[in-house]
Amino acid sequence: MLNEISTLRSQIENELLTISSSESLEQFRLAHIVKKGTLTGLIERLRDVPKEDKPVIGKELNLLRVFAENEFARLKEQFESGKNQTQKIDVTLDGRRGKKGSIHPIMQTLDEILSVFRKMGFSVAESADLEDDYHNFEALNFAPDHPARDMQDTFFIKDERSDLLLRTHTSSVQIRLMQSQQPPIRSVMPGRVYRNEAVSARSLAEFHQVEGLCIDKNVTFAELKGTIITFAKEMYGSSSEFRFRPSYFPFTEPSAEVDISCYLCGGKGCRICKYSGWLEICGCGMVHPNVFKNCKIDTEIYSGYAFGFGIERVTMLRTGIDDIRLLYENDVRILEQF
Repeated sequence: MLNEISTLRSQIENELLTISSSESLEQFRLAHIVKKGTLTGLIERLRDVPKEDKPVIGKELNLLRVFAENEFARLKEQFESGKNQTQKIDVTLDGRRGKKGSIHPIMQTLDEILSVFRKMGFSVAESADLEDDYHNFEALNFAPDHPARDMQDTFFIKDERSDLLLRTHTSSVQIRLMQSQQPPIRSVMPGRVYRNEAVSARSLAEFHQVEGLCIDKNVTFAELKGTIITFAKEMYGSSSEFRFRPSYFPFTEPSAEVDISCYLCGGKGCRICKYSGWLEICGCGMVHPNVFKNCKIDTEIYSGYAFGFGIERVTMLRTGIDDIRLLYENDVRILEQF
């Protein structure tokens, strides 16, 4: 029987060499692997083999069966793979273009803002989101009882130190810059800021700001106005009109808020500008002498101005999005528009 097994193995090996299609492979299966095939026939005859010869003959039969089944599975996969490739490829069709993502609208706005200020000679400075009370409040001339220090407005960090918090503005970067660099300074500070506020269509507890700082000899409020107007014309168009309104910030004196004529309605009044014809775009002012004192900058020699605005607000005004939460919900239907 060992001779029959050897003969069948040679026959199977020769037939495998001639298989070139799924049809010939199926004929091979019907001849050898099915219940009435050659392999099953030999296995059934194993019961007539003397007991002492069964281990050797059984082993050879099993090796042959495994060999035939493995070769059948290999060729079947090969033919099916080739068939699938033939069915899927049509050289007459246009190539498939990969889908590209897009830059988030907030980052698009931020990149454009930074590009405008770089062209105006400003560098970019950044720092960590985690700050201490001194850099975030005290050095910026916030009085100990100022409302911005209230627990309802600031995220404080539970730690061994009691003065750690998530920065409420990027003005803290201005302090660190003035402490580490001697004037002249001309820089903008983009970054994420945090305030413990209720989330609504107009506000979030986490958002982005860009602030700017310019310190040199003989810097005036007129230069501040020129900088803001130049930036606004670049961002909103040369036909825009502006107005500066007196305001109050602890770290600047005098201080102002800047409005731009609503470029959506041309100043006629619409829902976005609350029918006033004006849109607030930033706060600004001349750096307070106390801030210079805290950073050891001589106010007899240097003066400077600072400004700041929110990126989300600018993005909403430019895109027409009326709910700030839409910018953070990762809805592709919205994001793919930009």
